[in-house]
Amino acid sequence: MSSAQDYNIDVQVETQFLPDQSEPDDSRFVFAYTITITNTGSLPARLVSRHWIILDGAENRQEVHGEGVVGQQPYLAPGETFRYTSGTVLQTPVGSMHGSYQMLGDDGTCFDAEIPAFTLSTPHSLH
Repeated sequence: MSSAQDYNIDVQVETQFLPDQSEPDDSRFVFAYTITITNTGSLPARLVSRHWIILDGAENRQEVHGEGVVGQQPYLAPGETFRYTSGTVLQTPVGSMHGSYQMLGDDGTCFDAEIPAFTLSTPHSLH
C-alpha cells in the first residue's frame, strides 16, 4: 500500500515572450514555457496525460487535454527530472496558465501532479 508521500511530483516553470513570432497589432502574443518535472517521491511514476487551463487578459479560456507532453510519456524514477519546452498563443499581452499532469505509479496508483498557476506577460506589461 502506497502513501501520499510515496508519490510526489514537483513542477517548476520558466516563461519567455517570443517577440519574433508575435504580431501585437493582430492581437497575437506568443509565449514559450519550459517545465521541469522532478519526482521527489519514493516511487517511480509515468506522466500519462496533461490538462491545461489557459486564460488571456480578457478572460478568454482555452482548455487543452492530451496524452503525454511533447510527444512523450516520461517515466520518472525517484530523483529523476524531465524538462521540456512548449508554447502558447494569447490574444492579449498578459495571461496565465495552470493545470495538472495525470500520473501512473508502478503499483497502478493514478494521481494528479498539480501545475501551479504562472503568468505569461510581455516585457513591461506588468509593474
